[in-house]
Amino acid sequence: MHTIDDLLRIMATLRNPDGGCPWDVQQDFDTIAPYTIEEAYEVADAIDRRDYSQLCDELGDLLFQVVFHARMAEEAGHFRFADVVEAICTKMVRRHPHVFAGAEVADAQAQTRAWESHKRAEREARGESDNSLLAGISRGMPEWQRARKLQARAATVGFDWPDVAPVFDKLHEEIDEVRAEFAGGDAERLNDEIGDLLFVSVNIARHAKVDVSRALRSANAKFERRFRRMEQLAVDAGGLKGMTLAQQDALWDRAKAEEKSAATEI
Repeated sequence: MHTIDDLLRIMATLRNPDGGCPWDVQQDFDTIAPYTIEEAYEVADAIDRRDYSQLCDELGDLLFQVVFHARMAEEAGHFRFADVVEAICTKMVRRHPHVFAGAEVADAQAQTRAWESHKRAEREARGESDNSLLAGISRGMPEWQRARKLQARAATVGFDWPDVAPVFDKLHEEIDEVRAEFAGGDAERLNDEIGDLLFVSVNIARHAKVDVSRALRSANAKFERRFRRMEQLAVDAGGLKGMTLAQQDALWDRAKAEEKSAATEI
């Protein structure tokens, strides 16, 4: 059975300019970062599909990304993999005093507030001067996720809709504004209004406690599944390309009906 030490040795060998892998040797933090993000999404996809064998494999790929970054950092004299482990262990103990230091926390919501308080104290200890409630929300995450975090932080001081009803009103308002900008033809204003519409959509998902990324992955999978079925149904007619939109819509409706029928039978 291999250990983490074996993985660290493999990574060092791959990065060795003398006999290592030319591709691995050429990489740096900037070139590897997109792969790190991709592997995280593949982990989420395996979880969505409840494919635990694939999840094991994808977690390995994600771990390899951590090892890759740590190896490059060690080569540059910044830190080692052991420092990464030490830092996260120390942080987890520090941010969970109710588990490791005898403190008390009422519930999960109280722990979330305490977590943000710990993070704020850590930023102050590092000498960061941004005292905004919104400080520390990474600009490197997907924008939908950053929107949700901005909204959640603001909500901690009461700047939030009391319930979802007015958020739906706001959604309809933003749709009307997008429609107006489509007619107006101003590309920059249209960009702005579509951004507002997406921001409100994230807010609805937050109130519903729905993960936007998971919901969109589900919608993408559903669209892909139904479109592929349409392609199958259109083979005898020479394919979708030669069909009218009405004919294509009929196949789409058929694909939907088949899904519903199959779900009913289960």
